[in-house]
Amino acid sequence: MTTNVKTKVQGIRVEQYGGPEVMRFSDYELPAPGPGQVRVKIHAAGVNFIDILQRRGTYRINVSLPFTPGLEGAGVVEEIGEGVKEVKVGDRVAYSYGASSYAQATLVRAESLILLPPEINFEQGAAFPLQGMTAHYLLHEFYKLKPGETVLIHAAAGGMGGLLVQWAKHMGARVIGTVSTKEKAQIAIALGADEIINYTEQDFVKESKRLTNDKGPEFIIDGVGKDTFTKDLEAVAGRGHVVIFGAASGLAESLMPNSLQMRSITVSGGSLFNYLNSRQELLMRANDVLKGMKEGWLRLKIEHVLPLKDAAKAHELLENRRTTGKIVLKISD
Repeated sequence: MTTNVKTKVQGIRVEQYGGPEVMRFSDYELPAPGPGQVRVKIHAAGVNFIDILQRRGTYRINVSLPFTPGLEGAGVVEEIGEGVKEVKVGDRVAYSYGASSYAQATLVRAESLILLPPEINFEQGAAFPLQGMTAHYLLHEFYKLKPGETVLIHAAAGGMGGLLVQWAKHMGARVIGTVSTKEKAQIAIALGADEIINYTEQDFVKESKRLTNDKGPEFIIDGVGKDTFTKDLEAVAGRGHVVIFGAASGLAESLMPNSLQMRSITVSGGSLFNYLNSRQELLMRANDVLKGMKEGWLRLKIEHVLPLKDAAKAHELLENRRTTGKIVLKISD
């Protein structure tokens, strides 16, 4: 139970918005867990693009200076607050809807915790929740892919794109992936993509039309944003669907709704946090991801495991698109 005593921790602090250099390793105090909260000793933290947006100050929802970055982590429950029934002290847990995971410990709402199976280590626990559950809602909530239909997935060799490729193939879809290099093309093919478009050398609109007998993909999943979204509307099939869930290249240009009428295109915007509206929904998505991992058709690619003090390097790698897998910060053994 809670001791009402503050805990001294070390972690990354952001005291002003800016580049990776604004992240400083420092000491600070963590309050005791309040009602419904637990303190988690963090063993590993997942690095995600939303962490970069928050560090820059372009995504300030639920964030105010100073703060410790990180929404995703895995570790052990150390202390529980009043009314907590979901977990107990000593449980191995992961989360993607927390805060301040770039630290030795943090406070997390108990209802947002996922119990880790024994076969999942902490690095895997920090790598699967946000991207795995994002892949789940993107492929289940907007367009019901039928076996044989075509989905175009941007950034198909990245950590997020790689999970989408594997899951779409598991659903029986034909997958076209876009990538930026020949090396990334090989990675996407190894993950199961049927066709690859190198958008630095090819026009992905023309290529996606060519690969579908001028029809276009029925479904396009876009986490890139500015560089791709407008062209998505040209590439997608009539009565097709485009979902945008990220802005790796910047915010997409404005859309005139009436421009969708001629070919009856539908467009959605997605954010994982709107698809975790209850503990039941959270566990449904998390358990489906863990099931895919256990069965072996869904494989995580953890590309870099860096010490917590190298958080700035982790951001630079992700921000400059020099990754083809997940980056995890290792915090304690």
